[in-house]
Amino acid sequence: MTASESNTTIVIFGASGDLSQRKLLPGLFNLCRKGRLPGNFQIVGLASSPWDDQSFRDAAQTGVEQFTGYSYTQPEWDEFAPRLGYVTGNFGDPNAYTQLAQKLAAVEGGPANRLYYLATPPKFYAEIVDNLGAAGLSTQDEGWRRVIIEKPFGHDESSARNLNHSIHQVLDEAQIYRIDHYLGKETVQNILVSRFANTIYEPLWNRNYIDHVQITVSETVGVGSRAGYYDGVGVLRDMFQNHVLQLLSLVAMEPPASFDAEALREEKVKVLKAVRPIRSEEAAESTVRAQYQGYRTEKGVAPDSQTETYAAIRFAIDNWRWQGVPFYLRSGKRLASKASEITIQFKRPPHLMFPLAAEQSIEPNLLTLCLQPDEGIHLRSQAKVPDTVAAMHTVNLAFHYRDTFGTNPIPEAYERLLLDALHGDASLFTRGDRAELAWRLLDPILAAWQTDDAPLATYDPGSWGPAEADDLLGRDGRAWQHGCTHSEEPE
Repeated sequence: MTASESNTTIVIFGASGDLSQRKLLPGLFNLCRKGRLPGNFQIVGLASSPWDDQSFRDAAQTGVEQFTGYSYTQPEWDEFAPRLGYVTGNFGDPNAYTQLAQKLAAVEGGPANRLYYLATPPKFYAEIVDNLGAAGLSTQDEGWRRVIIEKPFGHDESSARNLNHSIHQVLDEAQIYRIDHYLGKETVQNILVSRFANTIYEPLWNRNYIDHVQITVSETVGVGSRAGYYDGVGVLRDMFQNHVLQLLSLVAMEPPASFDAEALREEKVKVLKAVRPIRSEEAAESTVRAQYQGYRTEKGVAPDSQTETYAAIRFAIDNWRWQGVPFYLRSGKRLASKASEITIQFKRPPHLMFPLAAEQSIEPNLLTLCLQPDEGIHLRSQAKVPDTVAAMHTVNLAFHYRDTFGTNPIPEAYERLLLDALHGDASLFTRGDRAELAWRLLDPILAAWQTDDAPLATYDPGSWGPAEADDLLGRDGRAWQHGCTHSEEPE
């Protein structure tokens, strides 16, 4: 006997933690309000906090009220709250899984599908999956079983490979959903629509017309309360391995044959395979690592910490489409503004027939995909200034989500990803070999950064990073752009 699709249980490991309260439970409640969850769903949390069902419901309501931008009615909450249950237990204790099995049997009342969400520190991933298998909670005799695993997936290629091997002892690859919430953002998904649903772009999306590509993921905040995790990890492991390289894959991938999950994921993996690895001896020339002034005085940070809070990398992609087109990637904390954007800089016209003043130069066209916070697309082009012979002025053609689709908040990425996992759609989740490939590109850089050949630079909080990052592009005759704010960055 198998479960109907309407009888589904979502089990959250680490249910008393920050991710559960801020993102998962509010996201599930909003999906419930929209009528998008299975008709007969239950949510069961498991964590070490000594809670009961009501404590879990109270925490969920607090999360909805503190961390979301929508209002709700009492009947909506009364429909959702009774479906929440809780089990107290430690992730490594087999007895906790026995209690979980008993709780599930009580709330499900028969065969049910189950989605397990590992909202826990990475050190527990393999242990939880192993215990699920030992307790018989991963078998699919009476419904499907899927497991969502949070980032980071390993801390280098070897650990990612070992983790894959460990969880594959219990789960098939089709049951594993490695989540990167960046892929759930509406604006990130729109990269594919912009590229492949508009024929205007595809003829230009190659080495013949594109000079280079820039990807920026910047934050204004410091490490805050995450110092215990962040120090020793750094921005390369925290941001590049998943978010930044995911964006590179979406920009550079070939058109898949269909919107099928495997077709999409295969094309993204092909991109990473084509990225030219940076050898250790090339790291000083092709990468920059830096730390913001004052980082070492943050609570929980070692006074002699060498952890980078900023990184910039120049990658090359060795395939037909992108040969000779550099990809400049950067991410950091305590920068001038919070932004995630992709800038495509096109080549300058090969011949300029217009008479320009000696001091005037023509700016290249920029196509900037603004992923957050001012979501939209900007195209920078040239226009003639009225009442002149041929004077030019840079103009910006812009599309903004808020203007076209109204002021309603864009749904949280976790809503989309939770729903996709419930539907068995792995398109926006990471395949196991992709996680290993990403580490394979970063491991040599991390190794080089341990030597004196790649010194740690510094930068002022509130700036756009170290001067060395400007030099990374300057040596190539280029400069960082900030297309979402219509201007280049300050010198």
